Amino acid sequence: MTTSPAAPTLRADAAERARTVAGRSSAALCVRGLDAGRPLAHATTTTGTTYVLVPTGGEVDAALAGRDDVTAVLMVSDRAPVPLRDPLRAQLWLSGWLTPVHPAARRAAVLAFAETRAVTPLLDVGQGATLLRLDVAEVVLREGERVTEVGPQAYGAARPDPLAAVEARLLQHLDRDHPEVLDLLRSRTPAGDLGPHDVVRPLGLDRFGFRLRIECPAGRRDLRVPFPRPLSCPGQLPAATRQLICAARAG
Repeated sequence: MTTSPAAPTLRADAAERARTVAGRSSAALCVRGLDAGRPLAHATTTTGTTYVLVPTGGEVDAALAGRDDVTAVLMVSDRAPVPLRDPLRAQLWLSGWLTPVHPAARRAAVLAFAETRAVTPLLDVGQGATLLRLDVAEVVLREGERVTEVGPQAYGAARPDPLAAVEARLLQHLDRDHPEVLDLLRSRTPAGDLGPHDVVRPLGLDRFGFRLRIECPAGRRDLRVPFPRPLSCPGQLPAATRQLICAARAG
């Protein structure tokens, strides 16, 4: 008896997707009693600790004066790296308590932050920037119309997608220089023929495959083109992409 090959897994679990969104730089910080504002930077480290950088002497820093913590929500937005009608791909809400990092723990916290995201404001910690820890109690991920709750422990233990750091550059190159590759990738999906005015755009890339956006005069639709097997590092991407292109041409 022969068995059919298993269908490829199409995407990561919610915790991994949340950690991937958390790595985006666009964020807003909401503290009770204050207007929402943009932090200087934020990061969730490899050990699952979330840090937020705010200006020293700013509203958030002042709200913590004489207090152990304040309730807060960090909202991170994930936008496509190419121009689209609707570029917002996902939003992540991390709710919990903001606490100043104790001076004795500050150096280790800065190094852990920099390992995940090396940003210039880290050089000002202790002077013009204040480092805060967000003790996360609730994680909510919104992707389109889908809203998913993720357990804080699962979020902390997950890792972001291994292609996240190269995704923007590769999708911009694909969109700018290789429309014929986009058409070939689209042909690998069962979505039907393109209309005469439909445009294929790259929407996303992760270890499971490409995501395409079909922009139509009357709306849009999103398609996923999976790799034969999930990737573990960016170095595997060229061969996996060639495999998809060869299969599309052969088909």
